[in-house]
Amino acid sequence: MKGLVVGMGEALWDVLPEGKKIGGAPANFAYHVSQFGLPSCVVSAVGDDALGHEIVENLTSKGLTHQIDTVPYPTGTVQVEIDQAGVPQYEIKENVAWDNIPYTDSLEKLAGKTTAVCFGSLAQRNVVSRNTINRFLDAIPVENKPLIVFDVNLRQGFYNKEILCNSMKRCNILKINDEELVTVSRMFGYPGIDLQDKCWILLGKYNLQMLILTCGINGSYVFTPGNVSFQPTPKVEVADTVGAGDSFTAAFISCILKGKSVAEAHSKAVQTSAYVCTKKGAMPLLPVELTD
Repeated sequence: MKGLVVGMGEALWDVLPEGKKIGGAPANFAYHVSQFGLPSCVVSAVGDDALGHEIVENLTSKGLTHQIDTVPYPTGTVQVEIDQAGVPQYEIKENVAWDNIPYTDSLEKLAGKTTAVCFGSLAQRNVVSRNTINRFLDAIPVENKPLIVFDVNLRQGFYNKEILCNSMKRCNILKINDEELVTVSRMFGYPGIDLQDKCWILLGKYNLQMLILTCGINGSYVFTPGNVSFQPTPKVEVADTVGAGDSFTAAFISCILKGKSVAEAHSKAVQTSAYVCTKKGAMPLLPVELTD
């Protein structure tokens, strides 16, 4: 494989009662891809503030290649509060640095070397980052035969039908969970059919190479034209589920890029995300038996 695997979008801090943790699906994705031995890069933006400097230092300390621009907005934070029942409530701050990722000459050059990219809906809530993501996708050469992964990742009310529709048209691999699929189906006007039929409709409508559906403890599916792979979810002792979905995507895409079959990639993705669930935080070090 030649070229880079890019995670593009939000870089932020989850501010929890016990302290802050680095977050953002693109960084989680790129970090786990790097653990599978592939060159990866995270693209985002931070503010010229202590939180922004700390994000850059944190990613550098992990050996993760990044293109993080500094912009005149505060570094993103998510306030996480736990209610009396132990249920977390999230407040994702708006008009922050990652909402304003600039499109630069260096980003254009990065696109030329990109062989796979993963992006979501959250980073597209603001027009600046949305336009940057779209321009980056347009700048990836067709001859790179890129894997363009849209990991739906619905958060709060930060999405609409237009953004979802445009992203599905631009991607060739769609990743969605069962709850998101219900929301998208209602929005797109086919709510009354079962989950698998909805997946087949999306696969055909958007001419996708693959559609990945994760269903929590009920397993996961990978739909390809004329075929479906199913894997049960392993039973593990869960420390937390933060970043598990991102590690699933990273493992799957890494295996496909290495020439593995869909079934092999799916199996590895399930094992990887189950392992991440047994560890605190989104970026644990993966054991060699998973990444070889």
